[in-house]
Amino acid sequence: MKQEYATKQPDFAAEYAQALVWEQHCCLPLAPDTRVDELWRYAEAGASFVSVNVGYAPHDIADTITVLSAFRRHLLMNPDRYVMADSADDVIRAKATGRLAVAFDLEDTRPLGGRIDTVQTYYDLGVRTMLLTYNQRNAAGSGCHDDLDGGLTEFGRRVVAEMNRVGMVVDATHCSYRTSMDIFEASTAPVVLSHSATRAVHDHERNVWDDQIQACAATDGVVGINGVGIFLGDNDTSTEALVRHVDHAVGLVGWEHVGLGLDFCFEFDDVNGELTQNPDLFPPSYEQWDRIDFIEPERLPAIATALVERGYASEAVRGILGENFLRVAQNVWR
Repeated sequence: MKQEYATKQPDFAAEYAQALVWEQHCCLPLAPDTRVDELWRYAEAGASFVSVNVGYAPHDIADTITVLSAFRRHLLMNPDRYVMADSADDVIRAKATGRLAVAFDLEDTRPLGGRIDTVQTYYDLGVRTMLLTYNQRNAAGSGCHDDLDGGLTEFGRRVVAEMNRVGMVVDATHCSYRTSMDIFEASTAPVVLSHSATRAVHDHERNVWDDQIQACAATDGVVGINGVGIFLGDNDTSTEALVRHVDHAVGLVGWEHVGLGLDFCFEFDDVNGELTQNPDLFPPSYEQWDRIDFIEPERLPAIATALVERGYASEAVRGILGENFLRVAQNVWR
């Protein structure tokens, strides 16, 4: 058996090099002087696309536009490395030319400033995904750490409808149970859980239940399994821990609806700073470790290898690595 596996390894290495690897969510420090070229670590690991957060719950329009503008300028000034992903075809083009396609995402609707017309503005500036709430209640709905779950609000429904209209992917990550289920029902386009883990495997309130995953898949959406240690297990960032969550999600909805959203944070000090500065957003379960650990981009080839070793077919591995999220982009982005 070991000899047979060894003969397959070179073939798989070649196949990974040809795969379109899609990272649905990562976090650079949200400051205009951030070293944006840190994103190139994804390209060196074989990724073709990454979605970068440019704002979340503490940020208003001014904060978000400042960060977005700085990130966008850096990417556009380095066309030898990066492609701003306005369309799904741009991602395919980036792969063909050895560059990294980049789009942006928002983790909360506060950056909208209470207006739905800003959805179009953000889309025009490269935001291709937005989640409705971040951990706690806002104008759009309830978060996963709220004591009371009020579900999606009327404003939230209008935001979902506008996102559907402009072609921005609706994301139910970080939302409360009822809010997420309302989102799946309200959206006329595929909805994603961009960077979530499965609550049946590890019972953390930030993770999602089986019926949430099934409702997401019913929209033709994708759940991106994240690489955050406290959501995968007891701050467990082993490849095996992530694959356990992948296995569970695949068992529920099939490989066609599972992908990767590692939620890698490039600066540990930045993460700790956010926890300290915004304590209302993060319950005590985030503070029991000296630091929160993350699965790094360099682990992507090992994740692919682990899927092969688990018996996943090549088609399934390619889907989980990126083709499933590509399908969502092809169906939603305008």
